[in-house]
Amino acid sequence: MSYDVIGRTYTATRRTDPRIAAAIWEALGDAGTVVNVGAGTGSYEPRDRDVTAVEPSEVMIEQRPPGAAPAVQAAAEALPFEDGAFDAAMAVLTLHHWRDWRRGVEELRRVARRVVVLSWDPSFAGRLWISAEYFPALIDDDVAGFPTLADQAGALRATRVTAVPIPADCRDGFYGAHWRRPEAYLDPAVRAGISTMAKRDPRELEAGLARLEEDLRTGAWAERHAELLALDELDLGYRLLVA
Repeated sequence: MSYDVIGRTYTATRRTDPRIAAAIWEALGDAGTVVNVGAGTGSYEPRDRDVTAVEPSEVMIEQRPPGAAPAVQAAAEALPFEDGAFDAAMAVLTLHHWRDWRRGVEELRRVARRVVVLSWDPSFAGRLWISAEYFPALIDDDVAGFPTLADQAGALRATRVTAVPIPADCRDGFYGAHWRRPEAYLDPAVRAGISTMAKRDPRELEAGLARLEEDLRTGAWAERHAELLALDELDLGYRLLVA
């Protein structure tokens, strides 16, 4: 999968959520220089630090807004920087896209004295209602594409792993973000910003989308998930790892 193919409208739905940003920025500590690896369009880059972005996709780099940190086109597995060049390295929901995630993690550790990674625990795959009830084939994809949380923490040599609950009105449209807004998944623009859905043949999603639309029309989804509608945030397995 390449973001040169699926990332052309990424900025339409993938925005910085301030609550998630606060957790990432707190974890960066007093780092003055930061490299953001797998930077995409620049979400979660702190504006009060000296940030260098690394992104392999030209399409994503072209969508970075005016005033964003300078971007270097490179892969996580071969960062073009000297050892210890930065106070901190950050990587946000990107590790599972790297060709060799372990090599990428070693590169983060090589170029920075502190590493902050927002990732996901694949043991939560079956707990996401959108997959479990409408797209069960995606569960296998999710688990296959993600190393275990223990493996991630071990490779990073993480000293802290904390849960990052997802707010009900999350501004960043990643896969689990719409847990209390099921109608969002019916929007093609939303699905285009979710890699696990965007990379599928649209015909593979038709049956699940039709069931979801019918469940929303009849109220079956709301009845089945009444407890979710009462929550302001939910733990969906997103984790902040700090080393």
